[in-house]
Amino acid sequence: MSAAPAALPTRRALLRTAFAAAVLAGTAAALAPVLRARRPRQTLTPAPLAEETYRGRHIAVDQAGIRIDGRPLHVMRRADGSYLSGVNHFQSFGTPLELARAAVDELGTAQLALAAAPHHG
Repeated sequence: MSAAPAALPTRRALLRTAFAAAVLAGTAAALAPVLRARRPRQTLTPAPLAEETYRGRHIAVDQAGIRIDGRPLHVMRRADGSYLSGVNHFQSFGTPLELARAAVDELGTAQLALAAAPHHG
């Protein structure tokens, strides 16, 4: 007994295989951004959390923000990664600590105002 010769794939089978491969490739391309977004993002902290005395003023930089002598300093993050504050809003600083030191220089002997109650009504 001899073995039967192998049949060549038909045109229909080839087209079905090509279509299935195209669907799989399209699905993978569509899901790639979703799967990438699920990965935890690596966050870059511009400066280490710090606490120091600068020109006789206590500066604390932590997750909650920046405090000078225990009073909060309003800080804004710019799109380029630098920081600015309400005390000196015409100049940007590379790290929160640099910003706090510049605020101390600008304040002199004055104190930051305590956080005010919202005035919108």
